[in-house]
Amino acid sequence: MASLVRSATLRFLKPLGNLTLNYAVNHPRTQTLSFRAFSTTLSPPSKAVVYEQHGPPDRVTRVIQLPPVEVKENDVCVKMLAAPINPSDINRIEGVYPVRPQVPAVGGYEGVGEVHSVGAAVKGLLPGDLVIPSPPSFGTWQTYIVKDQSVWYKINKKSPLEYAATITVNPLTALRMLEDFVTLNEGDAIVQNGATSIVGQCIIQLAHHRGIHNINIIRDRTGSDEVKEKLKNLGADEVFTESQLEVKNVKGLLSGIPEPALGFNCVGGNAASLVLKFLGRGGTMVTYGGMSKKPITVSTSSFIFKDLSLRGFWLQNWMSTEKAKECRVLIDSLLDLAREGKLKYEMELVPFDNFNAAIDKALGKQGSQPKQVINFQL
Repeated sequence: MASLVRSATLRFLKPLGNLTLNYAVNHPRTQTLSFRAFSTTLSPPSKAVVYEQHGPPDRVTRVIQLPPVEVKENDVCVKMLAAPINPSDINRIEGVYPVRPQVPAVGGYEGVGEVHSVGAAVKGLLPGDLVIPSPPSFGTWQTYIVKDQSVWYKINKKSPLEYAATITVNPLTALRMLEDFVTLNEGDAIVQNGATSIVGQCIIQLAHHRGIHNINIIRDRTGSDEVKEKLKNLGADEVFTESQLEVKNVKGLLSGIPEPALGFNCVGGNAASLVLKFLGRGGTMVTYGGMSKKPITVSTSSFIFKDLSLRGFWLQNWMSTEKAKECRVLIDSLLDLAREGKLKYEMELVPFDNFNAAIDKALGKQGSQPKQVINFQL
């Protein structure tokens, strides 16, 4: 009987899914079966940037410790490696962005991480895989994130860290705007303001890569000649300051470049009017931002005699669930360009411990600065 009990115990004390079947012997003649919960898988504790109310990011954010989170069977626990501070992140904290998480919330919307652990039912992802939230997901400014496996997309491990962290919001916006509004062929032209922005730099490079001429407008600033040179090194055909375009016939400044059929505006105000002046008959201007916080003014003649169209683009609206798969294919192609050195933009990797300094730079307190990317490894 003793040998029977020992063999039964060895047989039943084995994991069964998320349960362990426990054989209990209360009496030599009485044998009962009971179930107890198998030890729950937990994430490590996380260090996170949180805000409990909306307001200026440098005042309402703070770094705190979050307790471990249960990793359920379909969950993936990701150790975050890097995440950027985007203008939209700042707007969400301020409470002025159309879509934002409920407070209290963890900041951040895109980033890159490494799979730390996976739930029992997860397929296709393993510890050590490099992943991004795709479509982007709230709460990337923390050291560990636990979310359903459907949120995470595995990318090439050779992808540069800072580009993997920033590839979804800005470069994807540039790519979609080049493709979604006007059919552009090699030799055609586009015009844009805000050319020094990350989206603007991506538009220059993606257009140049396809043989599309690009005309770029920047604000008047100290060192504008150096800025022009940097943009031309990226593939810009023409770069003008706003003051250079205070002429009656801006198209006379172009040499051999056709009238643009497509324009991009992220500034508003006078800078938007300058984009409209370049557009040819039937042209389209797409607005994706309003940095000047000034309205777009369009002359009546532009509508009547040039038949111009005004459109808007918002990546979050485009990136619906139905678009998620297409979005991931495009991200792969953009990361390929980044690895090949055909897509680049200036960034500054900042240790997580220096988050307060990074947010100050992102808010423009120290003048024009590269995009701030939080590095959780430093």
